[in-house]
Amino acid sequence: MAQAQDSQTQSSSAQAQNGQTSNQTEQWQRLAAQLRIDSIRCTTKAGSGHPTSSMSAADLMSVLLASYLKYDFNNPHHPNNDSLIFSKGHASPLLYSMYKAAGALSDEELMTLRQFGSRVEGHPTPELPWVEAATGSLGQGLAVGVGDALAGKYLDKLPYCVWVLHGDSEMAEGSVWEAFELAGHYQLNNVIAIIDVNRLGQRGETMLGWHTEIYADRARAFGWHAIEIDGHNVEEIDRAYREALGSDKPTCIVARTKKGHGASLTDDHTDWHGKALKPDQAETAIAEIRKSSGLKEGDNLTIQVNLPEDKQPAVQPNQNGSAPQLPQWKEGDTIATRQAYGDALKAIGAGDPEVVVLDAEVSNSTFAEVFKKAEPNNFFEMYIAEQQMIGNAVGLQHRKKKPFCSTFAVFFTRAFDQIRMAAISQADLKICGSHAGVSIGEDGASQMALEDLSMFRAIHGSTVLYPSDGPSTVALVATMKNLEGIAFMRTTREKTPILYGPEEEFPVGGSKQVRGGENDVATIIGAGITLYEAIKAADQLKSENVSVRVIDLYSVKPIDTKALEAAARETGHLIVVEDHWEEGGLGEAVLSALAKGGTPIPRFTHLAVTKMPHSGKPDELLDAYGISAKHIVEAVKK
Repeated sequence: MAQAQDSQTQSSSAQAQNGQTSNQTEQWQRLAAQLRIDSIRCTTKAGSGHPTSSMSAADLMSVLLASYLKYDFNNPHHPNNDSLIFSKGHASPLLYSMYKAAGALSDEELMTLRQFGSRVEGHPTPELPWVEAATGSLGQGLAVGVGDALAGKYLDKLPYCVWVLHGDSEMAEGSVWEAFELAGHYQLNNVIAIIDVNRLGQRGETMLGWHTEIYADRARAFGWHAIEIDGHNVEEIDRAYREALGSDKPTCIVARTKKGHGASLTDDHTDWHGKALKPDQAETAIAEIRKSSGLKEGDNLTIQVNLPEDKQPAVQPNQNGSAPQLPQWKEGDTIATRQAYGDALKAIGAGDPEVVVLDAEVSNSTFAEVFKKAEPNNFFEMYIAEQQMIGNAVGLQHRKKKPFCSTFAVFFTRAFDQIRMAAISQADLKICGSHAGVSIGEDGASQMALEDLSMFRAIHGSTVLYPSDGPSTVALVATMKNLEGIAFMRTTREKTPILYGPEEEFPVGGSKQVRGGENDVATIIGAGITLYEAIKAADQLKSENVSVRVIDLYSVKPIDTKALEAAARETGHLIVVEDHWEEGGLGEAVLSALAKGGTPIPRFTHLAVTKMPHSGKPDELLDAYGISAKHIVEAVKK
């Protein structure tokens, strides 16, 4: 009798569990249908967008939103919120439809997709508080996610999870595999990448089509756990997510899907990328989706998304709250600004546990290794992966860290897209590029940054700093720590003499006059290595009874317009000398500032690098390319 009763109890329990599973499956399917419908509705209203790229991933995101994502939409800055990053940013209609289903976004606002002034833009941006990074330039989402994961696992020690949705087309981007490589190296089991393998790109089939096994093998080669699933089977999706959360490795879920799935008009058809359905087509497609899912017109599913645990970041052992003790030097000392940068990082890191340093395997040249030795827990080696370094930094700053990124300035050119996307993401990054200009000497043109000032000046809202000696460098590094937006510092390889005392202040947007008097016949403007050439020239001219003004333009953007206007009025001749191409550097910054201020342009001489440089001694190269003291003296005398 007892045995029969136990069997009956087990049978009832199994029936209840099956009923619960059946109800859950139905909820996932109905929610996926709503996500598809809303993706169609808002893009049809907009007359443009990507409904079919959204429809392929609707089942994947339905299960995630309803059952796995832990996020407080009323508190998007909760430190233990999961991260959800749409690397395939063109699927923004799906993301916005998820926000609506979570009760965070109204249907009225959803229907303003792509309209001028709407927060619901064509690709996601942090104008919406639940978007942590702008996406749309493909191949960047996972790098941001890796930065989030590094913060969670190694710094804050919080159990949040990082979910990144990829499209299969963007898997051709090398930056994606940089992220896979680094996540595997750091064993980031808090990262789950979901690849929506819908086979169709913008103009036809992708490189690998539906060969999900190849994606999976590649992920495993980078040290990931990989799971292949049917991306439209919600029960398979559920099992994959549970398996991923239990893995001791980062997990890649490779989901075979169909673009435009759910409506026969669009399902797996090649000619629907980036096209909105016309109103009559949308009406037919929506009716078909409703019929197959059981959704009725007027149904509006709202999901109670799981809240995160109320956990706070771990306290860092180096937290002491004291003001940084910045390094000092005495008159007569020499030090390279790149070394002063490393010394300054060590100083500010000792007093601020949120300072994090990333370097691209050149820390013994950028001197970021000084920080690494002092604060090893807050240093992350990016190896030779500059794109990844910037993406990681975006994720770290989202988690309230203050990331400093360093490598040779010339190598930031390959990460320019990540830098401009960081600006669109409203990210606060501190970037230091060393080994600038021909003055690096024998290494040759491939190592000489001659485009960097131009590149960083072009970034919206950026700050561009170019210190010349140790005290100015450490003061500006301390200032950079709390700057908003993209801040770039250019440092020099060669040692230079100390010009300033430890009490000297270097406000952003300022400059310093280091030579000059009442009867100056010209103003020489330099920064970094060329400032010293300008000083040599001024001292030589003074011995010949010719007085000139010398300005240290340490803040290139914003620039000291008042000092430049005064110099133009009072001396009548501006001579800009820079270790940079003539396009986009100090010279154009000076001319632009004067033009904006309405100041008449006086006689203007621009000494810059105009020929492709070769290897040689630093002094030889400065002279050969027309930016040495000798050429400055000649310019004044002319």
